[in-house]
Amino acid sequence: MESEASVAIRTRGLTKAFGSLTAVDNVDLTVSKRQIYGFLGPNGSGKSTSIRMLCGLLTPSAGEIEVLGLQIPAEAEVLRQHIGYMTQQFSLFTDLTVRENLEFLSAVQNMPAREARARIDELLVEYHFEGRADQLAGTMSGGQKQRLALAGAVIHKPELLFLDEPTSAVDPESRRDFWEKLFELTDAGTTILVSTHYMDEAERCHRLAILDQGRLVADGSPTELTGGLRGRTLLVETEQQRSARGVLLKIPGVISAAQIGNSLRLLTDGKRASPEKMREALHGEGIDAQVGSVEPSLEDVFVAVTHHAAAARGESRRAPGEESS
Repeated sequence: MESEASVAIRTRGLTKAFGSLTAVDNVDLTVSKRQIYGFLGPNGSGKSTSIRMLCGLLTPSAGEIEVLGLQIPAEAEVLRQHIGYMTQQFSLFTDLTVRENLEFLSAVQNMPAREARARIDELLVEYHFEGRADQLAGTMSGGQKQRLALAGAVIHKPELLFLDEPTSAVDPESRRDFWEKLFELTDAGTTILVSTHYMDEAERCHRLAILDQGRLVADGSPTELTGGLRGRTLLVETEQQRSARGVLLKIPGVISAAQIGNSLRLLTDGKRASPEKMREALHGEGIDAQVGSVEPSLEDVFVAVTHHAAAARGESRRAPGEESS
């Protein structure tokens, strides 16, 4: 059990309903300080709604929220002095310069003028805007806008930073640079909660929650989550991938079969679908193939937990890339 002093966010039974739609359904979270905690899930899974409730921007229908020792939403105004918030859309003023945007945000945070000037000069260097302070924000690239938005979100050195799919509109190199900045912030003591639908970003988080249709279906470190699937993932090497996939999906215990280049990656229930059974089924259809175990990935975890959740609801759930029949 973590001590109260080490916890940045704690929720119990967090729920948000919009009429007959339950967007967030009875979610329990515990986020430790000085770590990057990830929300992974598809669009509509409840990530953004959860973040807005944690920030105090949206009132929950039920449940309890404690953020930095404050009761939310009752103490939301106090909380806003200690948090930063960055959305997936560039939210600064495109007709103001880099410096003017930062000056405006320092004023919003009620920073004293001398302190604000020193902090802005510091951020211009730290976020590589030394020669662009007078450039209009609207003329910058996606990666530059992203860096400016992050600089603005941390101008007041918040204890806790909320990032809602912040890298959805930038290139892979800019995403990597952005994550280096996030690790620098956690090294300096900032706690970060970031929502994403990128598996490679999820792997970078210290701890991860997977949301599916508003429910928390998995919570743990990436290593813990993938370790729970050991023995359930197989790799099939064959030149007849499409034919092999059709055969394998009919075998009891095969949850998904995704084509990855010249191979098929299988997720199984770990009981009925053994490598030997896979090989026998394929050879019986005249398909030559090599079948072996492979280390689980976070995508495998995502497919497994959402499949299990759908089964519990009595629904059919296709894995990413699966066609309907």
